[in-house]
Amino acid sequence: MAMKREHLETASRGRVIGGYAQAPAEMPAKVEGKMIEETDAGMDELLAALGYKVRSSDMADVALKLEQLEMAMGSSAAQDDQLLSHLASSDTVHYNPSDLSSWLENMLSEVSPPTPQLPPAMHPNYRGYNNLPPMSAHSSSAFFDPADTLTTTESSTITSVDFTVRQNKAGVSRAATFGSSESAMENSGSRDRKRMRTSSSSSSTSRAGSGGAVHGQSLQPIAALPASVCGNNEVSSAMPVVMIDTQEVGIRLVHALMACAEAVQHENYKAADVLVKQVSVLASSQGGAMRKVAGYFAAALARRIYHVHPPDCSLDSAFSDILQMHFYESCPYLKFAHFTANQAILEAFAGCRRVHVIDFSMKQGMQWPALMQALALRPGGPPSFRLTGIGPPQPDNTDALQQVGWKLAQLADTIHVDFEYRGFVANSLADLEPYMLESLSSGSGEPEVVAINSVFELHGLLARPGALEKVLATVRAVKPRIVTIVEQEANHNTGPFMERFAEALHYYSTMFDSLEGGGNCTGEGQHDQMMSEVYLGRQICSVVACEGAERTERHETLSQWRSRMSGAGFEAVHLGSNAFKQASMLLALFSGGDGYRVEEKEGCLTLGWHTRPLIATSAWRVSANAATDPH
Repeated sequence: MAMKREHLETASRGRVIGGYAQAPAEMPAKVEGKMIEETDAGMDELLAALGYKVRSSDMADVALKLEQLEMAMGSSAAQDDQLLSHLASSDTVHYNPSDLSSWLENMLSEVSPPTPQLPPAMHPNYRGYNNLPPMSAHSSSAFFDPADTLTTTESSTITSVDFTVRQNKAGVSRAATFGSSESAMENSGSRDRKRMRTSSSSSSTSRAGSGGAVHGQSLQPIAALPASVCGNNEVSSAMPVVMIDTQEVGIRLVHALMACAEAVQHENYKAADVLVKQVSVLASSQGGAMRKVAGYFAAALARRIYHVHPPDCSLDSAFSDILQMHFYESCPYLKFAHFTANQAILEAFAGCRRVHVIDFSMKQGMQWPALMQALALRPGGPPSFRLTGIGPPQPDNTDALQQVGWKLAQLADTIHVDFEYRGFVANSLADLEPYMLESLSSGSGEPEVVAINSVFELHGLLARPGALEKVLATVRAVKPRIVTIVEQEANHNTGPFMERFAEALHYYSTMFDSLEGGGNCTGEGQHDQMMSEVYLGRQICSVVACEGAERTERHETLSQWRSRMSGAGFEAVHLGSNAFKQASMLLALFSGGDGYRVEEKEGCLTLGWHTRPLIATSAWRVSANAATDPH
């Protein structure tokens, strides 16, 4: 290896042979005899024959430093060439082997940049990333497997991604920010070649404290030391340890994900293949939410790169219902959806003796026991309550809707509510016709007041042209007093793939943060969280890996739904400040509720994590003009 250094004095006294400076020819026999004695005392025989006094034990330290230098100088030939370009020169200078150790120390310090000041840990329970499983990137299928992350239980810092997508001259989208500041990303390009740094174990101990936990810094030693060294409880302070800045790697991880998505958009699958493998390697140094999110997005990208057809989630609706039940238990989003929708329905039913709820998202019927209990406690006694549940067919042809109806009927009998139930099995809500949902006649002649409820169902209709319009026309024909809609507060349906990918990465990073930061990660709560991650991972797969009719997770924002509902002949119903206060009280009872935020937005309610809204509840009624329109 050619290096630019000043000649050492020891090299200037002899000729150069085989890359090393040779000792003077006239060497007294007395000196030669002494050299032989020292060689016997532990000197390296080969180097001693050339006239150099280098102990064999010193060569082990040289070998270790060479290994650390190789790690610090990059992971590819192109990076090595770029890194050494400022060190190489046309002059070849050779060194005395006895000075190799000090020369390598200088090289390590020159290759490694000074340690930047890192922000303090953002979560008091942060415990570092000491138990991450190794990853492999040696095959085309070596992308990050999200299943490997299900056993990860580290506490999470806030790893939300903040993106601004901008267009360059060629019209190609670029990623924007992640982490604490934009300046960190702007400078990350110059630091890519110097992502590894060295530090003595004494400085590592001062940062990490006891037990290897990191306090206030995102640094962790790489296990690159020999077993004889790692086995000792106390490491010599002179032993250099290679450190990695996990915050910088986190920024590079987001850059790699965005670059991979851009390559996929331009159908440059060769570059995307390289990048998705890099994502898996970078993700292995992360912990908590960011590691898991990167895994699911990498898996979804890999399906597009390697043309692996995503599984048809519609064929296992029973499993989807189970995952949603765990999602209900692990975080307050579905509880918030059910509570706010029930509050709007309860207010619409005030003073009515016959009420009918049509549920487009029956699932396991978890929403309705609370409403039935509220009706049972109503002054003047409970009304007659009819419930129509709609759901997809089951793969084993079991009547799951009827089983749910039996359980609700038992509850109604216990709390003395006059209850009637019907279940409709439909492949799509677009298959419903108005006559299927019409109210039954009553001998008393009192009209039946109808409410229609949909939780996370309408966005799936956007995959089929005209399906949403057909369903809204059916709803309008039934003439409900109120329609409650809960949807994800995100735009995963419009724009090019890069914009959708960036929005999804931001959205699900925040969602995974809320799972780890606000949930119960012990015992049954840990199991609920893991299954909730699978539930969200299936959505990520649909948003990123699927296109056309197969991409059913087509979430839209509240403003987009407002436009669609207004165009279909509906007007908004203000949910009111009472629902806002009660929803806030509900969150206060939930573990870790400090991170969740309820906001009122133009008569609708949103629930989010810190400053990012994640789901939105809105209420609607048929507008007066639409009610008089015969069409």
